[in-house]
Amino acid sequence: MTIERTLHHFPLDPASRQVRLVLAEKRLPYGDHIERYWERPAGLATLNPSGLTPVLVERDGDKRVVVCESHAILEHLEERWPETPLLSSNVNERAEARRLSQWFGRQFDAEVNGFLLREKMEKRLLGLGSPDHGAMRAGREALRRHLRVIEDLLGVRNWLAGADLSIGDFAAAAHLSVIDYFGDVPWRDFPLTKTWYVRLKSRPCFRPLLTDRWPGMVPAADYDNLDF
Repeated sequence: MTIERTLHHFPLDPASRQVRLVLAEKRLPYGDHIERYWERPAGLATLNPSGLTPVLVERDGDKRVVVCESHAILEHLEERWPETPLLSSNVNERAEARRLSQWFGRQFDAEVNGFLLREKMEKRLLGLGSPDHGAMRAGREALRRHLRVIEDLLGVRNWLAGADLSIGDFAAAAHLSVIDYFGDVPWRDFPLTKTWYVRLKSRPCFRPLLTDRWPGMVPAADYDNLDF
């Protein structure tokens, strides 16, 4: 019996994008349910008490599985559909991929998204007025610090966690792709990171993200350009 999947997500949510990338890379079909999470919809809270996206719902006949938030969803997908592995057979690379995924979900989110996306996206969604320039400056400085770490990793590795493409790469790409939507990534200053991002951006799994648009938020000119 075919498993029916529904992903409850917000298009410009980095955690949701990470799951979308992995689902597409593993060629697992799913239906979309866009959630306006900032409005605290009751249906989303019923699925996930935190009220956060993403949430993956799978139906297999009479059975239903609900998996909440990105890290749990990615582990679930890797366990059930390992045919396209996104965790290496090398134990050190598996640990590194998980570390990177957590790093982007926690540290990058707090130090970069907590300023740039808060000011450019969340304030608009919540009607909280104009961006604060001091907060924007802090977010851009933090972004450069994180990009230097990525640049150093790519100076000695093929992919972020090692020899193989992993959930660490998709975590980084998901977060950077939303920052890039608003035109805030200084790609020219980080050539190894730009080349890595072009490789990911050119994969079939990335194409749906490049068509994302949200009313009132026009993407940067090169957002969907593969040759940027």
